[in-house]
Amino acid sequence: MIPLDDAYVDAAAPNAEAIKNGRSLVLKNKFIAFHISEDQSILFGECQGSGKEPYRCSCDFIREDKPTHRCSCPSRQFPCKHCLGLMYAYVQKKSFKTAAVPEDLQAKREKSQARVEKKQTEVEKPKQVNLGALAKKIKAQLAGIDILERLTADLIRVGIGNMNAKLASSMEEQAKQLGNAYLPGAQSALHAYTKLFAGEEGTFTDQPSQAREKIYSEALDHLSRLHTLAKQGRAYLQRRLEDSELKPEIDTAIAAWLGHAWQLSELKEAGLVEVDAELVQLGFNTHDDVARKEYIDTGVWMTLSNGRIRITQNFRPYKALKHIKSDDSFFQVAQVPQLYIYPGNVNPRVRWEGMVPRPLTPQDLEAVRKHGHSDFSAVIKEVKGHLKGPLADKQPIYALNFKHLGRVGETLVVEDVTGNRLVLTDTGISEEPPSCHLLLLLPADLFQGNTLIARFRHDLDTRKLQIKPLSLVSRTSIIRLTL
Repeated sequence: MIPLDDAYVDAAAPNAEAIKNGRSLVLKNKFIAFHISEDQSILFGECQGSGKEPYRCSCDFIREDKPTHRCSCPSRQFPCKHCLGLMYAYVQKKSFKTAAVPEDLQAKREKSQARVEKKQTEVEKPKQVNLGALAKKIKAQLAGIDILERLTADLIRVGIGNMNAKLASSMEEQAKQLGNAYLPGAQSALHAYTKLFAGEEGTFTDQPSQAREKIYSEALDHLSRLHTLAKQGRAYLQRRLEDSELKPEIDTAIAAWLGHAWQLSELKEAGLVEVDAELVQLGFNTHDDVARKEYIDTGVWMTLSNGRIRITQNFRPYKALKHIKSDDSFFQVAQVPQLYIYPGNVNPRVRWEGMVPRPLTPQDLEAVRKHGHSDFSAVIKEVKGHLKGPLADKQPIYALNFKHLGRVGETLVVEDVTGNRLVLTDTGISEEPPSCHLLLLLPADLFQGNTLIARFRHDLDTRKLQIKPLSLVSRTSIIRLTL
């Protein structure tokens, strides 16, 4: 039986209401019976509902990385409140009697296991690709590149100084053609430019002259990116058409920029997978992308074996909120049998299908700290080299071992052992909540000799690198600064 705790059960719940209802069932003593199998791989019990017959619920951990929850109630949520209550009861050390698994439940387990084995066999089979349909899609994408080039040329012709809300709104409407041409990533890149001229409500409004001055440098950077995306995107798509197998490239992130939806089988075939990985979440944030009409859950993780910082992203369109479970903060170590890594640069996106949690130990925290960079000058050089690429992630995340953290005048800075300093800022990263002010609430002893997880940002006006703090890792804990 895996070590269940409140955090694990909370994370398994589909929403906050289910957590509340699940806990309430235990508090109100609604459960008639608690049972556990002899091998401790399954919890099962009965819970009194509104009808005459109690609901029979079970939580099956025969596959620890992907538990199965079953219940005779009519709820479409998985796990339902009864399964959640069953797990909360186990966490609260209620009396679970060892019992044989009921025959009907055992039959369901065997059928489920057979389906898993069949699915695994299908995954391992070579994937059959409809080359004709794929070639047609690539040609449609090339036509979309023509649209991207035209829109970029129009933006350049108009000029940043003449850009206004009306023009930006018009460009946004035209950019919808990129989505129809299977180029959602290019559409998102164009939106990153037009939203510079949008108000906080996501509607296009004229900006005051002083505010517009501040975005000119950033707008120029976005225009450069759009031009490069069109140029490199066209060359990439043409190379794919010339390839007899039409395979996407894995050594660059251009496919992701255009919006390629990677299948796990593709990543596995390309060797972009790590086996038996252990990850610690160093930060988490959810933001509402009003223009794209979706919520984006972003987790920042470090792989303990190699210290690489990767991200997870969960996209939840407004129209599908009821059907897509939100991600959440995770405070344990995720043991992942197969970690799939998307093509990318410093902080590539990762994904997994199942994981087993285990408690975070002081040894894990020490591993995170050992992977931190102690020489700021070397990190700065690396980041600057990375940022030279027009399509590079402009806000890479690094772990920094600092000697001191504090104020110089009114400015928050971190300093390494050689005296190199980096300025802390909340500027320019609207997707994450401000975090610098939270540092001032921490005990002073944390400001000496610890590790800061920070997102770099290149200030285009001063041409200097700044960092936004995401979390602070001490010998005893991870103090998160974003939620």
